[in-house]
Amino acid sequence: MQFIWEGIVGAGRLIFSLDPEVYEILLFTVQVSIFGTLLSALIGVPIGFWVAISEFKSRPLFVTLLNTLMSLPTVVVGLLVYAFLSRQGPLGSLGLIFTPAAVIIGQCILASPIIAALTLSAVNSLDPRVALTARALGADSLQAAWTIFTEARFALMAAIIAGFGRVIAEVGAAMMLGGNIKGYTRTLTTAIALETSKGEFGFGLALGLILLAMALAVNAILYRLQRGER
Repeated sequence: MQFIWEGIVGAGRLIFSLDPEVYEILLFTVQVSIFGTLLSALIGVPIGFWVAISEFKSRPLFVTLLNTLMSLPTVVVGLLVYAFLSRQGPLGSLGLIFTPAAVIIGQCILASPIIAALTLSAVNSLDPRVALTARALGADSLQAAWTIFTEARFALMAAIIAGFGRVIAEVGAAMMLGGNIKGYTRTLTTAIALETSKGEFGFGLALGLILLAMALAVNAILYRLQRGER
């Protein structure tokens, strides 16, 4: 118990003293997580929306695939992307391995299926009369789709938040693709794993508390937006 208490005290000291290394890691994590989430949303939302409002023969297979990809193991994604981006890989000439861009690519692959599947679920859960009413009022296909989109906007925001939660908590792919390089590609999760393995429990706990605070803040913002709409 003494060990845990000392870790908590050390974590508080690091956080409230504005330790430069802690906030450098925090800033990088926020940057890559935002970019990764935005890229995932640009891919996942249109795919999920298109599958939800379209009728085609292989739709059940496509839905099953999206649901399966939601549980992609992070280390497998890291391994596959590493194979493509490493110097021996087909994209090795781009020099992306062990860079922030590589971390973002891995995050995007992990989060896009989650956002797509949750977007699909959000649109499917809407009252079918929304589209029918829009059509009855003279809306064309694009206008009807926009009506559906606006009606599902808060559920879509929740899908994007879920994607953000996936990328910010990711450790396997970030470690493999970014290399956990100090001052360059070290995220909160990879730093927690490294510092804990070194016996720096207080430093790791400080980063863990910051990570929890970020997740809480994002979800609190979403909750306030949803309450404001009601």
